[in-house]
Amino acid sequence: MSTSPPAAGSGMRGIVIEEHGGPEKLKYSTELPVPEMKDGEVLVKNEYIGVNYIDTYFRTGLYAAPLPLITGKEAAGTVASSSSPSFPTGTKVTYILDHSYAEYTAVPAAQLIPVPPGISTQTAAASLLQGLTALTFIRELPITPSEPKTVVVMAAAGGVGQWLVQILASEGHTVIAAAGSRTKVDLALALGAAHGINYSAEPLVDRIRELTKSHPLGGPDVMFDGVGKATFDGDLEVVARKGTLVIFGNASGAVPPVDLLRLAKKNTKVLRPTLFGYIATPEERQKYAKELWGLLEGKVKVSIHETYPMEEVRRAHEDLEGRKTMGKLVLQV
Repeated sequence: MSTSPPAAGSGMRGIVIEEHGGPEKLKYSTELPVPEMKDGEVLVKNEYIGVNYIDTYFRTGLYAAPLPLITGKEAAGTVASSSSPSFPTGTKVTYILDHSYAEYTAVPAAQLIPVPPGISTQTAAASLLQGLTALTFIRELPITPSEPKTVVVMAAAGGVGQWLVQILASEGHTVIAAAGSRTKVDLALALGAAHGINYSAEPLVDRIRELTKSHPLGGPDVMFDGVGKATFDGDLEVVARKGTLVIFGNASGAVPPVDLLRLAKKNTKVLRPTLFGYIATPEERQKYAKELWGLLEGKVKVSIHETYPMEEVRRAHEDLEGRKTMGKLVLQV
């Protein structure tokens, strides 16, 4: 594959959003300008682009950004043009940065993460954002193998959910996986969850209570919830005394403002973290990326739901929002 750098401003392929709305607002273009490299930046020719739920928030306008917008948060590919000795032309790299739904992205060299031998750019793009999200959320709590916990993972068959289930189970924690279909529950159980709940057919709160009734603190120690509004009240009902509730997504809508006195009943801790708050420095990024690549060598299997041609990005968003997916969605450039 050629990595010859294109002229800045010449045409490239990509996805642009000119107005907020549904998946139909994602417009494929072959005439977007190639970004100009600023000092300290490297031009990356993207090969695979990760699709994440956060991309839908920028498309709909839930998260504000100026229009027109090239959305996307991660990609992997090869260096097409560089003045950085650390990243010569042809180097396999991955990154987390805005505007990745494009053929080329100008990335600050400090933001780049080298892709080690043995890991493809497809696997890197399918792993980076969701894998680092799960890994940092676990490590920054912290939840350690030396003190096994009972943990509920909501949306357990999704991209982040699968990572959470596998890491937590491999480190000795008791994982209760909740998902919206029997097929998704079975997948989470195959990945190491001890128990599964199909919340489309079973009463979620009652089942969590049943599964944690012997817990000395009266519920799960930690709950990871990427669903949001629809499940938040139930989370507060069942989480253990002194437990922690981690809200990391808005699949059913954003959680409305919370009366803090609701947390006093059981001394509940509620977090709304983002990955970017945990990998703000190059040292943090490289530390967690190194551990991520190590996990891919044995503890974690990356599940790619489908690899879509970039021009079929609309279908990818429709599948993601329609809860039709299990695992990671990837665009191929």
